[in-house]
Amino acid sequence: MSPIRDQLVEVIDCLPETEQSLLLQVALRFIADDVATMEDLDDIQAAREDYERGETISHDAIIWD
Repeated sequence: MSPIRDQLVEVIDCLPETEQSLLLQVALRFIADDVATMEDLDDIQAAREDYERGETISHDAIIWD
């Protein structure tokens, strides 16, 4: 383990259970909840390929009404 991870484990082990729960809630806030699916990643790749080929539509050409 890394030195920082080792320190975190030591701190967690020293905390009472109630404080560990609070620490878990804080740590979970750093984990993205909007993880891309494989379908999302495929769509992003397809869009990048379209862009590379110049197959895009300008923002001004879209009728937004």
